[in-house]
Amino acid sequence: MTILEDIISRVEELNPIHAKKIRKNISGQNQEFLNKAENFLKDYMQFLTKHGKDLDYAIDCYLKLIDDMLYETIRFMTSKEYSNSSFQDVNTRIYDNPEVMEYHMQGLLLSQFLWIQHYKILEFFLENAPKHQDKTGNYLEVGAGHGIFLNSAIDLFSKVDSFTALDISKSSIEIAKNFVDSSKVRFVHSDILKFEEQDTFDFITMGEVLEHVENPIGLLEKLKSLLNDNGITFITTPTNAPAIDHIYLFRNAEEIREVIRKSGFQIISEIQVPSEDMTAEEAHEKGISVMYGAFLKK
Repeated sequence: MTILEDIISRVEELNPIHAKKIRKNISGQNQEFLNKAENFLKDYMQFLTKHGKDLDYAIDCYLKLIDDMLYETIRFMTSKEYSNSSFQDVNTRIYDNPEVMEYHMQGLLLSQFLWIQHYKILEFFLENAPKHQDKTGNYLEVGAGHGIFLNSAIDLFSKVDSFTALDISKSSIEIAKNFVDSSKVRFVHSDILKFEEQDTFDFITMGEVLEHVENPIGLLEKLKSLLNDNGITFITTPTNAPAIDHIYLFRNAEEIREVIRKSGFQIISEIQVPSEDMTAEEAHEKGISVMYGAFLKK
């Protein structure tokens, strides 16, 4: 039995309905998906062991994350707004609450290969980032997370000598360090809006951060100031995705595009991946989450 199959079986014992959704998510995925999932989950198992945890603990954290999402979704269906409106709300509720932060981060780690939209976004990155290999000499990642995009960039941009991974959360940085093994990476614990650098970057990746701030235009303008004139930025953010740490609500892809345009970026290519089995247009109409990803230039 693979680790992925083991995880789904254990989830099924505790939450059969959600396990059914996971099985539907990954049904029909090719061997490349299965190989990537198994490699990532092997690293995750080692991470758990190193910290005195086991798979049952991880699954418990994941299901707490799912319960939080269900609560937030029910509330969102009535209010049509996220429950947080400011960074201070989230800081008090999540970032300054170690118990919540722990299970929330662990749950998100497992979601990378249980939620198909996360994998499809990774595929889009892997297919398009190599087009920019030749003009990439340094790389910045904002929101290091579980390190999967950073590891992919290290593999893709073999000529790059300098990778920088920045995160406002010390917990996120410590987790990323366990998944990224490279002397080329400099980890920085900082708020991106306060981050200053003498040199600009050739390539910047920022996955699922825009929804965590009050002013996404200001954040993108900050990225633009850190990007060289010929540089590339890759971003992702969801629409209609109520969560305990989300602040800014994008209701459809056009609202995201508008923020991108107002910040002074141009879209090179984009992707939309609904969280349910329907088109992006149908999902936007029904208020169902869609993961949006785009490569941008100045």
